[in-house]
Amino acid sequence: MMGSTNIIFIEQLTEEECWSLFKRLAFFGRSFEDCERLEPIGRKIARKCKGMPLAAKVIGNLLRSKSTIKDWQRILDSEMWKVKEIGKGLLTPLLLSYNDLSSNSMVKRCFSYCAVFPKDYNMYKEELISLWMAQGYLNAEEYEEMEIIGEECFNILAARSFFQEFEKNDDDDIMRCKMHDIVHDFAQFVSSKECLWLEINGTKESVINSFGEKVRHLGLSFKGGASFPMSIHGLNRLRTLLIDDESPFNSSLNNSILPELFSNLACLRALIIRQSSSLFHYPPNRIREIPENVGNLIHLKYLNLFELHIKRLPETLCELYNLQKLDIRGCRNLRELPAGIGKLKNMRSLLNGLTCSLKYMPIGISKLTSLRTLDKFAVGGGVDGGSTCRLECLKNFQLIRKWLSNVSHLDEAKRLELKNMENLLHLYLWFEVVDREDEDWEDEEEDEDEGGEDEDEDGGYEEEEGGEVVDGEDEERRRKNEKDEQLLEALQPPLNVEKLWIIFYGGNILPKWLTSLTNLRDLKLVFCENCEHLPPLGKLPLEKLELRDLKSVKRVGNEFLGIEEISEDDPSSSSSSSSVTAFPKLKSLEIKELDLLEEWNYRITRKENISIMPRLSSLKVGSCNKLKALPDYLLQTTALQELSIYSCENLEELPIPEDRRTTDIPRLSSLRIGLKVLPDYLLRTTMLQELSISEWYKISHIPHIKWSP
Repeated sequence: MMGSTNIIFIEQLTEEECWSLFKRLAFFGRSFEDCERLEPIGRKIARKCKGMPLAAKVIGNLLRSKSTIKDWQRILDSEMWKVKEIGKGLLTPLLLSYNDLSSNSMVKRCFSYCAVFPKDYNMYKEELISLWMAQGYLNAEEYEEMEIIGEECFNILAARSFFQEFEKNDDDDIMRCKMHDIVHDFAQFVSSKECLWLEINGTKESVINSFGEKVRHLGLSFKGGASFPMSIHGLNRLRTLLIDDESPFNSSLNNSILPELFSNLACLRALIIRQSSSLFHYPPNRIREIPENVGNLIHLKYLNLFELHIKRLPETLCELYNLQKLDIRGCRNLRELPAGIGKLKNMRSLLNGLTCSLKYMPIGISKLTSLRTLDKFAVGGGVDGGSTCRLECLKNFQLIRKWLSNVSHLDEAKRLELKNMENLLHLYLWFEVVDREDEDWEDEEEDEDEGGEDEDEDGGYEEEEGGEVVDGEDEERRRKNEKDEQLLEALQPPLNVEKLWIIFYGGNILPKWLTSLTNLRDLKLVFCENCEHLPPLGKLPLEKLELRDLKSVKRVGNEFLGIEEISEDDPSSSSSSSSVTAFPKLKSLEIKELDLLEEWNYRITRKENISIMPRLSSLKVGSCNKLKALPDYLLQTTALQELSIYSCENLEELPIPEDRRTTDIPRLSSLRIGLKVLPDYLLRTTMLQELSISEWYKISHIPHIKWSP
């Protein structure tokens, strides 16, 4: 199931239904001859699944990778079909698939580790891979990336049906998943009781004591202010500790507990501490600091302090020489990183987004040459320059793949030579703001990674007052415009960058290097208020494009597509000329808060040879109050699934392309609209699942709707 919320519980299948499910998986991608050859033995194996959907899925996916009759016969004749210990007879299919993994396989260890989570738990893929890395399960060669090996292990387990209910992001990457309850029982079975999850709402001392020396990986969930079990201090061989304190008013975990915990659990490889926050209440007994003896955890590789109310990290943290990943996202009160952070030579990921109080980076951070991910690089902050890391220090981060920074220093930007950082894939540039409260734009980036949203009800971002500029500030703004143009020119990223966000850029033009980024998939231009013209982005392989608060853009035309205006008299406009595709891979387009945009049209006569956004599946246009019409091409694509048009005061109706007079948009499933006239073809589709009509006062015509029973 891919992110489904309406789960249908299926009873035992008939023999033919079970065979159909098994065949669809086991015979996928095979030739007709292979299917004929394997069908007799396949039917016998399907009968052994006894009508259980999960068994048919697991065995079907297992046999997908087996091509010989000998391999299939070995599965059919296995003695494991006689095993009936757990899961209503489902143990055998799971064991067969599990044992098919190579002996001492890292994938086996990764699977059994999942028993540390409770049943029906939403596992974040990124966090799961980090936990596997911390336990040393991912054996990577010197030239390989552990994160990629972890991704491969995850995909193997997903392909074997050990994971299900996948939730994906806009890039179609899996973000979260769950395990079937019976699969979870099986993971607990093969983990030999090394993994334990407890919900603490009373005393659980006896349960913890009964596991004794066996438990290595422990998860604790606190509710209602339950007391912290002291018996945990005796589990001195613990490798993983996951603490989820869901008590919003009376926290179970406080500053007095952590020192003793760190003194006794010196073998920890992974530590995650989470505390719920009440919207209007901040309990005094919440964790406010990390104790000095955190340095005792010398084996620690993964430390997650997400959204804790801490103001600083102790210098002793820098003694954790094995630390690979530090997650301090959402620690909004955190003012500084420890000065000795450069000692953490094995650090691969520093996740420090959503840290709005963090204004500078210590100079030692330039020594973290193994970094792959740095969410935020804060420059300046009013601290003595001798103790802060300058932008040019990033030249040492040749392995870094993701980086967000506020940029303001031209000389440093030039010395940085960003275009030579070949491993950089995601770049977020946040320029200094004039006459506007600093807004946490890294917040939105992090919310997107976690699947969250930070938008107002109209889909726009709330803007602080104070954006008006008085005459006396014109000169300051002009200087900022020139400086920003020079800065952005100097911050040319490597050609293989995949995601680029430019926020609060004050220049009038965008640099020419933007159209040379031949691997760019995701581009955001937000609050670039002085840009009057859009660059020829249609030449890029973009999949996602967002244009927001570009206050000076009045017209979008052919230059946006990257093709020149062509007249019928032009010899090149003959039907014999080669076809042109603008935005060939674009799937999502958002245009919002373009206050001066009046005209959006393409002056093209050679229509039969030009294709525009053929893969567009999501189109959102909002708060463009001067816009009067949309171009025909936007609604000619057959791939469109989501259409949202709202708060455009002068846009009364949509164009009716010639091919839409008698046909619908076949895949349209979500429609949010606020227009005077609703075209028939929008409501003619049989795939529509969500309809939201805003601004009812405008409507003068609603087409006749036929509902299917």
